[in-house]
Amino acid sequence: MEDARIVDLYWARSETAIDETSAKYGKYCYAIAHNILANAEDADESVNDTYFAAWNSIPPHRPSVLSSFLGKITRRISIDKWRVRSAEKRGGGEIVLALDELSDCVPSNTNVEQTVEAEELGKAIDRFVMALPLMERRVFICRYWYLDSIASICHQFGFSQNKVKVMLHRTRKDLRNFLEKEGAL
Repeated sequence: MEDARIVDLYWARSETAIDETSAKYGKYCYAIAHNILANAEDADESVNDTYFAAWNSIPPHRPSVLSSFLGKITRRISIDKWRVRSAEKRGGGEIVLALDELSDCVPSNTNVEQTVEAEELGKAIDRFVMALPLMERRVFICRYWYLDSIASICHQFGFSQNKVKVMLHRTRKDLRNFLEKEGAL
């Protein structure tokens, strides 16, 4: 079913919207959640929470790209769930590695004054990512948006582990330089 039709079902408050969303985007949302949580039950719960959040936000919101809208919700919910779980037991996982890799490039938002700066930082990062060559952009997004493992990225693109690590290292270095020039660091 077309995305616009699915959104129309949400607007009509038809429960069929959830079924259609699940049929079209269930695996996509599950992959995002599982990459973050590394647990099937938690990933399933995050996907169900995504459908609930979509139900509650459409209307009034009318997403133009339903897949991105759902992916963003799934990612937020899964990261929140991961934070709760990791607060209970400090553990490893790809999210820790991915966020640690970016920690040198992106300042943390620890006080109220940085809220406005965080929005500007987000815009600067968007500009940087959109200016990357396509393959570097795809690898960067797989690692730092979808939180894919290095092994998964290697498999997806047919690259060696060393190539992916070097590509990500150089991209992080370029990001840091870009943010310094932008005055974000």
